[in-house]
Amino acid sequence: MHMTITDDFSALGLSEQMLTAVRAKGFETPTAIQKLTIPHLLTKPNDIIAQSQTGTGKTAAYGLPILQTLEPARGPIQAIILVPTRELALQAAEELLSYNREKRLSITAIYGGAAMSEQLRRLAKGIDIVVGTPGRVLDHIRRGTMKLENVRYLVLDEADEMLNMGFVEDVEEIMSHTSDERRVLLFSATMPERIIRLSKTYMRDTEIVRVEHKQITADLTEQIYFEVREADKFDALTRIIDVEPEFYGIIFARTKIGADETASRLTARGYAAEVLHGDVSQAQREKILRKFRDRTINILVATDVAARGIDVGNLTHVINYSLPQDSESYVHRIGRTGRAGKQGTAITFVSPSEFRGLNNLMRDIKVEIKRETLPSPQDIVEMKRLKIKDEMQEIVENESYDGYREFAEELLAEYTPDVALGALLRLAFRSELDRAVKDLRSYLTETRLTKMIKHYREVTESLVFASPDIDNLPVTKDQYEQIAAAIPAEIEENYKSFRESYKKPMPFYIGVPQIDNGKLRINWDASYDFEARDIRYTVELALDYAITDVIFKAEDVLLPEVTCDAPDTGQYFVRVRATNSDGFTQDAFDYYVTDDGKHYGMKCFYVQDGGKVGEDTYEEG
Repeated sequence: MHMTITDDFSALGLSEQMLTAVRAKGFETPTAIQKLTIPHLLTKPNDIIAQSQTGTGKTAAYGLPILQTLEPARGPIQAIILVPTRELALQAAEELLSYNREKRLSITAIYGGAAMSEQLRRLAKGIDIVVGTPGRVLDHIRRGTMKLENVRYLVLDEADEMLNMGFVEDVEEIMSHTSDERRVLLFSATMPERIIRLSKTYMRDTEIVRVEHKQITADLTEQIYFEVREADKFDALTRIIDVEPEFYGIIFARTKIGADETASRLTARGYAAEVLHGDVSQAQREKILRKFRDRTINILVATDVAARGIDVGNLTHVINYSLPQDSESYVHRIGRTGRAGKQGTAITFVSPSEFRGLNNLMRDIKVEIKRETLPSPQDIVEMKRLKIKDEMQEIVENESYDGYREFAEELLAEYTPDVALGALLRLAFRSELDRAVKDLRSYLTETRLTKMIKHYREVTESLVFASPDIDNLPVTKDQYEQIAAAIPAEIEENYKSFRESYKKPMPFYIGVPQIDNGKLRINWDASYDFEARDIRYTVELALDYAITDVIFKAEDVLLPEVTCDAPDTGQYFVRVRATNSDGFTQDAFDYYVTDDGKHYGMKCFYVQDGGKVGEDTYEEG
């Protein structure tokens, strides 16, 4: 069936510059609130009230028109966006920065709990757009360090939440410091009386745009979620696939870029996976769907738009690699499981920053999504063992093995039955079982170092059981106690590092750099600090492993992304250093695992002809 997509960002009046930024993020089609709001903001001068549920793409709905309209000045503040929480301030600022590559507007997040001195320094340099919480913004206004007389846009994001949190008086005072010429854009999921009164007092010629919220249910299948850090989602995904003997499912990604990356990593690991998104041709799409229906492949990675029109039944799983943009998308996704009276499972990965979105989702669908614990690496090893036993039983019951009897007798004449069978199993299933054990060991290596301190027994027990000689497992309790007691002495130097890690920002990883329109974008996972000390980043792009021949450097970076002019073809190295307010540092790192154990290397990449970027991990020597 041919799929025609009529909804497109290009129909909303966005400039080519903004469309390029949207495409670079991999978004294919605008949400309902974006379709209503963006053309309005670009063509009309009046204030608006936009009523829409949380998680429907509101930041882009107001952010794209604002970015398109403003020009970099680094003088008086041109736009201020008020949000109820620190997390939302960081999230919104990060999203605006992701669309801002070409415009080069200066954007910063201002919130309580962060170092005031650093905020003062950034404000003094000149900021175009401020994303802030009401309390801290008002603090700066009263200090005289933030002036709003030249603000052209005042955005109240999640106004009802600010009301619930007691910020209305602060918001009103902030609005009183803006000129009558500014536009007010108010976004709220609900419209309580206090919000209506505020709009009548401070807004003019107001137009209301509303996305009708449909009453929906999602009682279609088993629904669970796993709490997973963004950097750990792929490992979590492979564990789920590995522990399910008959996995047959769709993995939903939010963007084309995310879908491509996930599918590529799966195929690199040996999984039978294909990807579907808006850039896949119709002919290729039909070919992929045929392979999926006949189970030549058992994993499909898709975006919401590309999944339209897919009619495939009997899926065992739908996995939301990230939260969908709204509850209707969620219900549409998971409705693909459990057809024909069969039980299906919908799994959602939720990073710490997404919990608020999860709660909003459960409120909308009126169904509790239950939290579960990820399958352990031991579970995976056990599942692979059971699979081997099942396959052997199938051969015994349904296939001829007479040709192997003579050889079997020769082996039994030379070895005891348990030794002969054990060696044959290791020979036949070495790659499958050994990979499971290696995955176990790499997982433990990546486990947050705090667990190595606080929950030593819990972690070391798994470490002991990760012996590559799986035929000898499990060890006895006495053996375990002996081995566990010896481990600290064997890794004393590491233990010193573990203890020091409490003072430092936590480890984090660098993503794959990308080139768009002559600009190199470097991004990384955000680090964090147990004591909530403020973290800033220093980014260096160099020609050498030692980071001495530096061609680009950015300091005092707040959000995990920087851009610079794209370099010439060749090999480059990236170092990102996180520094907390106490002066302790942590460099980003990446690693690879070989047969000899774990080796660390620095992120390097190659700029190829045509602007393509390939990544690698480099180890000196």
